[in-house]
Amino acid sequence: MAVEYSSDEEWAGHLVAFVRAGLEQGEQMRYFSDATEPDRVTRTLMDRGVDAAAAVRRGQLVVATADETYLAGGRFDPDMMVGLWHEAVAAAAAQGFRGLRAIGEMSWGGRDISGVGRLLEYELRIHHEVFERLPLRAWCFYDRRLLPRDDLSVLVGAHVKRSAAGSAGHGRRGLSAAPLTGPPGFRWEGSAGYESRRVVDSAAAALAASPVRDITLDLSGLDHLDIATLARIADAARRRPTGPPVRVLGAPPALHRMLRLFPELGAGLEVAEQ
Repeated sequence: MAVEYSSDEEWAGHLVAFVRAGLEQGEQMRYFSDATEPDRVTRTLMDRGVDAAAAVRRGQLVVATADETYLAGGRFDPDMMVGLWHEAVAAAAAQGFRGLRAIGEMSWGGRDISGVGRLLEYELRIHHEVFERLPLRAWCFYDRRLLPRDDLSVLVGAHVKRSAAGSAGHGRRGLSAAPLTGPPGFRWEGSAGYESRRVVDSAAAALAASPVRDITLDLSGLDHLDIATLARIADAARRRPTGPPVRVLGAPPALHRMLRLFPELGAGLEVAEQ
């Protein structure tokens, strides 16, 4: 779930509620800090009635930094991070916990870090590759004060669930992409053209990397799609590691017209009729 906040008080409220619930349910809790000093996390919990010190001693609460997790090795790698989640869930089970809860501060997404351009790809992938497969509940913490408005809108929109405060959106124009909640796949909404090329590239990368055998791309929310975007979709479909063609639903008329002109772009796609 994507959780947005604009003040330290909002941050603390989300933190305490999530951690307290996990500790009471016998789950392990991991917090990956970035803008927040690690000791401030435990201190805030203690100040608000959560015995964080005892939880740390028994291994039920683990506070690490983004540099030790998301950015291990000095760069961001979505494949590495997906693997880290699987390892963390297995470790929690081996220690006797009933599951894993995690909070990750995503403010590092606004900095000039190697691999940071793949953050949207990662946010799109983890729903099907991690959350649907593991006993894991994770909240991505987005501080509105530390991320550009447009970047924040795209990244928060890539989550199936969002905090109530951020669910109304940001009034952003352009392209948004999010995982489907039914069949595995993604839904694109808005305008897929030159101005949204970064989002197109990230969403296409998520499509190409997905290990799901049967995958759907829902384009019914698009009001514009150009030939370059169709080429990126076609390339992603060809690069998928396994499975049948990508099933495309709600393709706009422009896509059908372009496929009649350039039928080679249809390789790897199964486009539903209008």
